[in-house]
Amino acid sequence: MSEINKPNGGGLQRVFKASYCSYLGIKAAIKEEAAFRQELFLVLIMFPASFWLAQDLIHWAVLVSVLLLVLIVELLNSAIEALTDRVSTERHVLSGRAKDMGSAAVTFSLLIVGIVWGVSLYIKIFA
Repeated sequence: MSEINKPNGGGLQRVFKASYCSYLGIKAAIKEEAAFRQELFLVLIMFPASFWLAQDLIHWAVLVSVLLLVLIVELLNSAIEALTDRVSTERHVLSGRAKDMGSAAVTFSLLIVGIVWGVSLYIKIFA
């Protein structure tokens, strides 16, 4: 299939359409997903703290990147859940497994934040 026949077109037009799709996805997550709203709230609180906590530019980039990682993983988890529910809302072992694995991925991303920010706080306060 050529780029011209793809739904979002090609070239710069594709970039604009893809950006709009991303905007719609973020908007839907904010409206429909309580977990995303909660994590976004934490990111908005922690982002300004990253300027105080970071020892240099690379450290700041790591602090912010792990926050963005949580939002990325939550968006993917929400997409898995929405797609699973689209297929069927009946209880099924595979649907449950998919949702549980998505939830586990979010938990691990939050654990990464805890480790990176915890070590950074320890160094800032005690070192």
